[in-house]
Amino acid sequence: MNLHLKVWRQKDAKSPGQLVPIEARNIPEDASFLEMLDIVNDDLTVKGEEPIAFDHDCREGICGTCSLSINGLPHGPSETTTCQLYMRKFKDGETIHVEPFRAKTFPVVRDLIVDRSAFDRIQQAGGFITARAGSAQDANCLPVPKVAADAAMEAAACIGCGACVAACPNASAMLFVGAKVSHLALLPQGQAERTSRALKMVRTMDEEGFGNCSNYLECEAVCPADIPASVIARLNREYTVASCKDAVC
Repeated sequence: MNLHLKVWRQKDAKSPGQLVPIEARNIPEDASFLEMLDIVNDDLTVKGEEPIAFDHDCREGICGTCSLSINGLPHGPSETTTCQLYMRKFKDGETIHVEPFRAKTFPVVRDLIVDRSAFDRIQQAGGFITARAGSAQDANCLPVPKVAADAAMEAAACIGCGACVAACPNASAMLFVGAKVSHLALLPQGQAERTSRALKMVRTMDEEGFGNCSNYLECEAVCPADIPASVIARLNREYTVASCKDAVC
């Protein structure tokens, strides 16, 4: 396959960026999108040009590092992460626009790399539990109903890639925060910090500059982990109850 790429190139966070045309030659149809970029970078290196900077880690669709917008869609035309998107999804001779995730809260570091540390700060604000140190507890001492366990595992599947933010017109992180709050609120281990968790994580989200949810549901549509928008409803309930308790106390 031969493809025409228009790739966002930006030297650093302070420099202006632009879409630069780059040719991708002799790309196997079975190559992943990141493997295609590897091939392009090899060609650029041979020519003495600067390779394209992009984030990646596991390349197995489980870490969320490969945050790219492809033809305007976070992670591109598939229901997977960018690393699991294969070039057979495109046509020979096609023009492909490759950009970083677009959100004020995800500032561009270089080329296709963005700073998603705002997610880390939200997680650090309340995404943890109080656990007894020492020997392991008996597995049966904290029974969890299957319905609650299934819902918690569904929310826990969030990999924090940020596609929900990039797809949302408001750059909202409600799907991400809803998944993290829901996961622990549904389990007995998460009850100790349940009230403070909702307050701290939502307040940190607001401080970081993420927008609010307007129910466009673009987040749900692009999520590679299939996190349902119902976690946003649960987040709203958790935050409302926590706010009431905080006001009374």
